[in-house]
Amino acid sequence: MSKTKKRRSASSWTVTVLAASLVLLLLGVLSIAAYKKGYSDAEKLALSKQQHAQEKENKLLEVLKAQKEVKSDLLGRLQDVLSKEKLEIEIKHEIDTKHEFDTNTLGRPPRGPVREVRKIPVYSKFDKPKLTIIIDDVSCASDVKSIKSLNMPLTMSFLPPSLAHPNSARLAELENFYMVHLPLEAMHYSAEEKFTLRACDTKEMISHRVQEIKSLFPRVLYMNNHTGSRFTSDERAVRDLVAALSEEGIGFLDSRTTAKTKVPKVMKSLGRHYLARDIFLDHESNVPYIEEQIKKAIKKAKEHGSAIAIGHPRKETLQALRNSRKALQSVELVYLNKLI
Repeated sequence: MSKTKKRRSASSWTVTVLAASLVLLLLGVLSIAAYKKGYSDAEKLALSKQQHAQEKENKLLEVLKAQKEVKSDLLGRLQDVLSKEKLEIEIKHEIDTKHEFDTNTLGRPPRGPVREVRKIPVYSKFDKPKLTIIIDDVSCASDVKSIKSLNMPLTMSFLPPSLAHPNSARLAELENFYMVHLPLEAMHYSAEEKFTLRACDTKEMISHRVQEIKSLFPRVLYMNNHTGSRFTSDERAVRDLVAALSEEGIGFLDSRTTAKTKVPKVMKSLGRHYLARDIFLDHESNVPYIEEQIKKAIKKAKEHGSAIAIGHPRKETLQALRNSRKALQSVELVYLNKLI
């Protein structure tokens, strides 16, 4: 082989080796780049998963924190309600039931309505005279429990909810039958209920308040007045109230907190039956007095065929009712809706 051919062969080999080296180097560079990219992608994926897990953990912590705060808030609200009910019970024992009616020279409740006396007040055991006893000012669970412990069909009249007794409407809805004790303006009473209707309120204001109470007590059929000596002595106010109640299918029972009540006149002009209290049971806070008032209510029922008495959830009143079980057997004790 000539020297020229040997040189060409060596040069060609060198080029081949160099090209192969360059290819290998390029492949190495590409491999390193691919590795770095794969590592970077894996690192990003891992970081993303870590961030996602951290976000889930943070959300879970927020949920747990929120639940804890809700439980704490509910507990606080429950304790607040219980403390308010306790305070209310303590206050109620200090309030004299004389706040219900307008004072007079004798300091006695106004008389009940004049009724016809039955000529032959004789009843068989199948035809007993009917007596309804309404317990006003019912507002908390302890009231309901005390009343129901007597196991008598006593008609509970609930005060509308307020900060002092927020659960009254919910308690009422647990009963088969109940009334609402509607706060109306009195002549001389400073510690009135919140949202008390006044004699100067417009027809629209009275109607709106009645609608509010109907929404709170959807099954209410009758209301009677809490205080109200000023309101019920105003004919225009009474007429607007009776009209608003009629719109909601609700009857009105006059607690007769004033001798000047205009409810009888308004009812007569409207051709409506007048419902009113006959006897006020616990004007005085002692058991013997209340027992005598219960006897008067029984006598009234026997004379007229029916009667309505009003008392309050006080320990003396409940004890007098308990002591009067035997006397009450001579009449049929019924809820108000069974008397009408």
